[in-house]
Amino acid sequence: MVQVSTKEFQQIVAEAIDAIPAKYSAHIKNLAFVVEDEPSDEQRSRLKLDDGQSLYGLYEGIPLTKRAGGYNLVLPDKITVFKLPHEASSSSVKSLREKVKHTVWHEVAHYYGLDHGLIDELEQK
Repeated sequence: MVQVSTKEFQQIVAEAIDAIPAKYSAHIKNLAFVVEDEPSDEQRSRLKLDDGQSLYGLYEGIPLTKRAGGYNLVLPDKITVFKLPHEASSSSVKSLREKVKHTVWHEVAHYYGLDHGLIDELEQK
């Protein structure tokens, strides 16, 4: 387990966002990235997470592939990166950075409409 300050974790998340390849980041619109310690009770309930189950990140919104032509004037979609689960599963700051980068990419993939199966398949390549 590794622990960093909230400010340092936010910086790690910002670096992960900056590392998103330009061919993807150029098309990201109206998307907020947020850092929280853990998922809220509401998020855990909605996702049917068991007490011991960890969640590293969460995309909340309408994926690009499901938006209709009249999709406008809406609040931003949101990607939340959860600090405590990342820290608990990391043995070093380097490992923490890698896990956060993976989480940010995974959640951005959901923004683009990819499901877990396709994300896993692409990650294997």
